[in-house]
Amino acid sequence: MSTAQTSALTSPGVQVLKRFNDLATRINAALPQTQCRRCQYPDCGAYAQAIADGTADINQCPPGGAEGITRLAQITGRAALPLNPAHGREAPRTAAVIDEAWCIGCTLCIKACPTDAIVGSNKWMHTVMEQYCTGCELCVPVCPVDCITLETVSGSLTGWSAWSAQQAHQARGRYELRAARLATQGMGHAGSAHEVVAQAPDALQDRATQAPHTDTSHSLDAAATKADDASAAARRAAVAAAMERARRLRATDER
Repeated sequence: MSTAQTSALTSPGVQVLKRFNDLATRINAALPQTQCRRCQYPDCGAYAQAIADGTADINQCPPGGAEGITRLAQITGRAALPLNPAHGREAPRTAAVIDEAWCIGCTLCIKACPTDAIVGSNKWMHTVMEQYCTGCELCVPVCPVDCITLETVSGSLTGWSAWSAQQAHQARGRYELRAARLATQGMGHAGSAHEVVAQAPDALQDRATQAPHTDTSHSLDAAATKADDASAAARRAAVAAAMERARRLRATDER
């Protein structure tokens, strides 16, 4: 390594950047990794980066609660503040539960779950693996038939008293594996592998497996787009029909 390269690596700017990266890593390690987005950031890592950057306060994480704020204060050297109510309140830990009698198999909750804690496929009943659920609540608002509820699983314990470093480590690992898998598949955060297999249009699958090698990429792209549009319309119609059936059934039950 040349003298110039050595000097560049030891320059104050590089050392400050290294300390900044180390700070974000330490902050992220102190977060509960529920990936709930209540902090108004897309995940715990992004919130940690914002704290390290000085653009976010340390009191925006309800799952971490008061103890979480104390931990962040110790790492950052900032003063501990009360939890900002705009981001929620410290409460007992919950886990999602799917009413299987009402589930229509739309897969929207599977797409929303950051830790792949929900299993199922298109038009088949889904269920939640409680040991992997972080209680993030992201699956609840996307359910078109309101068949997902949250059940308290920590009694009266809240914050880090209701969570553990081992659970946080597991949740972070599952989130990162999911993100890596979806990125590799070129899907972003749109869904998981088994969802795509379940929802892929039959016509497009046949096209991909039976089309002669002389097909051009342009024609394949056009076929894929057309099939995707048809599939999306069919899914919307199926969900709308299921919601109407659910509405009628609920109305009958209430009589």
